[in-house]
Amino acid sequence: MLNGGEKTILWVDDEIDLLSAHVIYLRERGYRLLEATNGDDAVELVKNEIIDLVLLDEMMPGRDGLSTLEGIKDINPLLPVIMVTKSEEEHLMDEAIGKKIDDYLTKPVNLSQILSAIKKILDKQRLTESALTREFVMEFSNINQKLSGPLDWKDWIDIHVKLSTIDLELERFRDVGLKQSLRDLKKQSASEFGRYIVQNYSRWINDQNGPPFSVDVVKNHIVPLLKKGIQTFFIVIDCMRLDQWLMIEPVLAEYFNIKKSYYYSILPTATPFSRNSIFAGEFPDEVARLNYDLWRRSSNEASRNRHERQLLDRNLTLQDLKLKSEPKYVKVLDIEEGQNVAKKIKSYSSVPLLSIVYNFVDKMIHGRSQSEILREIAPNEAAFRSLVKSWFEHSHLLDMLKTLSSWDCAVVITTDHGSVIGTRGAIAYGKRDTSTNLRYKYGDNLNCDPKQAWLVKDPKSLRLPVWGLGTTYIIALEDYYFVYPTNYSEYKRHYLNSFQHGGISPDEMILPVAVLRPR
Repeated sequence: MLNGGEKTILWVDDEIDLLSAHVIYLRERGYRLLEATNGDDAVELVKNEIIDLVLLDEMMPGRDGLSTLEGIKDINPLLPVIMVTKSEEEHLMDEAIGKKIDDYLTKPVNLSQILSAIKKILDKQRLTESALTREFVMEFSNINQKLSGPLDWKDWIDIHVKLSTIDLELERFRDVGLKQSLRDLKKQSASEFGRYIVQNYSRWINDQNGPPFSVDVVKNHIVPLLKKGIQTFFIVIDCMRLDQWLMIEPVLAEYFNIKKSYYYSILPTATPFSRNSIFAGEFPDEVARLNYDLWRRSSNEASRNRHERQLLDRNLTLQDLKLKSEPKYVKVLDIEEGQNVAKKIKSYSSVPLLSIVYNFVDKMIHGRSQSEILREIAPNEAAFRSLVKSWFEHSHLLDMLKTLSSWDCAVVITTDHGSVIGTRGAIAYGKRDTSTNLRYKYGDNLNCDPKQAWLVKDPKSLRLPVWGLGTTYIIALEDYYFVYPTNYSEYKRHYLNSFQHGGISPDEMILPVAVLRPR
């Protein structure tokens, strides 16, 4: 008997009596076999029986195989069908495949061929799960071993990519225990990663021996293309995590050859800091100096990304890059603007560099926090990344990229930071004028639990803006989010299980950069 119960196969062939050895062979392996010698009987059986798969002869007197296939699909469009035929004519094969058969075998078929084709369809889920379970258990063991030893920044990228990839694979699994093992391993990984960043981040940004950071994205990925004279479209999708990118990457692979690499977001992993650093090629202290009016302590954080185009122009000049015409910059904040950019894309055919910021993922995250319906639709990370994929597949961004796939150009897609779901409240101690962010804060003489957040007493060591002698930062670790001692329970409940960013975690810091070239 097969795992998961007996499967029923309908074998349709006008010479079914000659296939008795095949029928016996399949029954011995736990399959229930129904037989039909003509198409009309086959269609009637599909109406009245619960059938898992059909083996269908293509050449039969009366109602032939293709006509029978249409009748079967009219009743049950999802019923798998394997076409079996004596003919090797390509046009018959093409026609059958066009009518959505699941496999195609040419007579004479041997027993192993038939069994292999059946297993590929009926037992694919079980066999795939079994093989991947063994593979994942081995991967979990390898990652556990790595976490117990010395690691460098490349190791952490490797760990995060593997855990993100496995996370997507496990969505198709019914094994709840394996999913729990992954959650536990990700939690352990985030804890170790936080300690690693606290120990190494300051040294990295001051001695040039660290990973590529936000400040290196333009220099490493945009400038080399422009120096080769390649028209480049630079797209930054705000607040997109690696696992979300992995959901949309296969959609783009139909149109582009994709070369992917990774970088670390600077701290804090929040738009005013990380995205400005991408465009400026500078750390936040220098960005604040260049845009003093926007970075005064009393200024509105939301306005600090107003000069990205000017910062990028300065960055390109410092890279000694001379373009034939002026680069362009567009920020897309709503559907109408996205539609407008997609419609106007041909007008940019002579522009050497077009930079576009898309804020839709970030908007969905904030919308989820404010909408019960969105929280119901996307209650967890897996559901939210499916929502991101759905947005992308129906977006004007994809329409634009399809157009670009026919151009002689390069598209560079990245993000400024990721996000985490906050599950634990961490008390932040500070004055009234402390910043309001959930995963990072700055102000005078802040304090926190060192197990929950990194207290940065010397912001200059992290290349962060300073507004006075008492300026300090606290940056949340793992999945903590800041609440104040007053009304602690109310604040904790209000922000529990919301997506947040600005802190220290692999999901917020380890980010993809993809260079796309048309196929």
